[in-house]
Amino acid sequence: MANASSGACDGRGTLLLLPAFNEEPSVGAVVRACRSVLPLSEVLVVDDGSSDGTAAAACAAGARVLRLPCNLGVGAAVQAGLQRAVESGFDRVVRLDSDGQHVPAEIPKLLARQDETGADLVVGSRFLPASSFDGSTTARRFGNRALARFLSVVCQARVTDPTSGFWCVRGPLLRYFAWDYPCDYPEPEALALLRRQGYSFAEAPVRVESRAHGSSHIRSIGMVYFALRVGLALLADRVRPVDRRFAHNA
Repeated sequence: MANASSGACDGRGTLLLLPAFNEEPSVGAVVRACRSVLPLSEVLVVDDGSSDGTAAAACAAGARVLRLPCNLGVGAAVQAGLQRAVESGFDRVVRLDSDGQHVPAEIPKLLARQDETGADLVVGSRFLPASSFDGSTTARRFGNRALARFLSVVCQARVTDPTSGFWCVRGPLLRYFAWDYPCDYPEPEALALLRRQGYSFAEAPVRVESRAHGSSHIRSIGMVYFALRVGLALLADRVRPVDRRFAHNA
């Protein structure tokens, strides 16, 4: 994998990272769509201990595959992919799901928003005015909204979609996340972590579709419980000292 200008609209120098666990029915189509949108990008599928043909389907579609020895969870899978990106010389990574929810055609919006704002991280939000998403329930929207408000206070910046797994990261923050990335509640904890370290983030409206197959591991009523657990984790996380090796003055 080779590096080039990370701002290239064709994806040159950008790694597209797809964590995957038993996503054989959908991962191939997502990889092909990614390669169509950004033809000069690299696509890396991190197979998180799948028991089906996820790895084979990803390879057949043209992705590189990093196979983990067992199921470690999405946070660990993402960090493994970020480490591979840094080792390979990439300066920008786009992370999206392999289940078909995140539309690869929306990736240029994230890249454009990052170039426009200079933000270290850009999150694809399902809940901005220009977004499109119809896969949520009332309970999930309530839990997500409560968590978003709490995280906005913690980060001292507006957060509308604290659980979005569709984002792009670059530069020093990419290297920091490759070193230290949350595993329990990766998306909301990562926002709090990057703000404490002095990095910046922005959001971009994106279109998100229903899962191509399967269902979310967070049930509707469980979203409220999930929000409470994450809130407690974020409060406890505030006592962690700043890692001066990776601190950045935003």
